[in-house]
Amino acid sequence: MNIFYILISIWVVIGIITFIYLFFESAPYGRHIKDGWGFKIPAKIGWVVMESPCVILMIAYSWIVREQLEILHIIFLFLWLTHYIHRTFIYPFVINMTNTKMPISIALSAFFFNIINVSIQAFGIFYFTQYSVTWLSHPIFIVGLTIFLIGMYINIKSDYIINSMKKIKGPGYHIPDAFLYKYLSSPNYFGEIIEWIGWAILTSSISGVVFLIWVIANLFPRAISHHKWYQDKFKDYPKNRKAIIPGII
Repeated sequence: MNIFYILISIWVVIGIITFIYLFFESAPYGRHIKDGWGFKIPAKIGWVVMESPCVILMIAYSWIVREQLEILHIIFLFLWLTHYIHRTFIYPFVINMTNTKMPISIALSAFFFNIINVSIQAFGIFYFTQYSVTWLSHPIFIVGLTIFLIGMYINIKSDYIINSMKKIKGPGYHIPDAFLYKYLSSPNYFGEIIEWIGWAILTSSISGVVFLIWVIANLFPRAISHHKWYQDKFKDYPKNRKAIIPGII
C-alpha cells in the first residue's frame, strides 16, 4: 500500500508539471492540430484507441482485483463505464469532427496515460478503499453522485450542441450560443470537471482525487487555449464570455 501511495504521489507531481506545460503547448489534436508530431491516423480511430483502456482495462480489473464485487463497487463501475463507453464507442462516431486526422503519437501517449489512470482508479477503489453498504445512503455519496450526474449532463449536452450546430450551419467552426455556451467557450470541459469532482466525492478515495487533478491539468489549460483560439478566429466573439468558469476565467 505504501508503494501505491508513493506511485500516485509521483503521478500527481507529473500532473502538476503537465498542467504548467499545457499553458505553453496545446496538445496537437482537434482545432489545435499541427505538423511535426508524426504520422497521422483517422481521428475517430485514434479516439477509440486512446480511450479504450478506460473501458476494457477497467472491466478486466474489476474481475482481477477483487474476488467478488460489492454493490458499491458495481455502482462505481457502472458510473465509470457509462461515461467511458459513450466517450470511447459512441461520441467519436456521432460527432462531426472538423479535423479528421490525429497524430498517432497523441493517440498512443493518451493510450498509455489512460492505462496508468485506470490502474490507479481500479486499485484505489476496488482494493485499497474500504466501503460499507451504508455508504449508499451517506450524504457525501448522494451529493457526489448528484454532482457527477449534473456534470455528465453538461458535458454530453455541450458536445451535442456543437454537433447539431455543424449540421445546421455546415462543417467547420462557428460561434456557439446555446446552453452554457452563452457564458463559456468550453462548457463541455466545465461539465467534465464537475463530473469528476462528483466522482472524487462519491468514491471519497485518494485515487478519485488524483484523477480529478489530472482532469483539471488536461482540461483547464486546453479550455484557455480554446478561448484564445475563438477570440483570434472570430473578431465578433462575445467579449463577456469566459473560458471555463462562469464569470471568472
